[in-house]
Amino acid sequence: MSSGLLPFDPRQVPVVPAEDDRRLRPAPPERLTPQGLRSLFANPPAWSPELRREPAFVVREPAQAAVLLPLVMRDELTLLLTQRTAHLSTHSGQIALPGGKVDDEDADATAAALREAHEEIGLPPRQVEVIGTLPEYITGTAFIVTPVVGLVDPGFELQPNPHEVDDVFEVPLSFLMDPAHHRRHRLQFEGRMREWYSMPYAEGSRERFIWGATAGMLRNFYRLLCA
Repeated sequence: MSSGLLPFDPRQVPVVPAEDDRRLRPAPPERLTPQGLRSLFANPPAWSPELRREPAFVVREPAQAAVLLPLVMRDELTLLLTQRTAHLSTHSGQIALPGGKVDDEDADATAAALREAHEEIGLPPRQVEVIGTLPEYITGTAFIVTPVVGLVDPGFELQPNPHEVDDVFEVPLSFLMDPAHHRRHRLQFEGRMREWYSMPYAEGSRERFIWGATAGMLRNFYRLLCA
């Protein structure tokens, strides 16, 4: 969902208590390591994504897209995220994973995710070890998104594209993979009930409001890690 397209502030939409979520536990610490993730994707368990499709709120032809989940291999794994610029036509101003539409020249979704990450934030593909993908996620703006998971060598110097990216920051993976930080929102809008997750992260005095498609894909990642 895009706050630039919807006439409400997602931060102000009430949080809906979920009884099942109270029984959930954080992802196992042994899976929140480079080797744990390599092993997981090499021998994935049986699991099903919790979220596959958002209710459509624009009418247009679907487009294939890919995003990169760039996990930086610091002492504790972190996820690299972007803050999109406010003037973009879709998902403007939102926190996002680097990525975009799959071009005809891209060999596959992985190639698209690496190319887009390089174009958006200057992350060199050679510093990304791709370890797997997550199931497709269909956004309300009709993007069919393949999330590509990669481990990133921390020795990088980013060069964000100012046309697309306002800011780049990192969030500890352990924070994002703890369901205590997952909030479910619900709103009746244009005759339909809409639901989404948010994962607000406090960075000093600033709140990074991670929500919508990005939070949905991260929720699916959590489900995989706990399978």
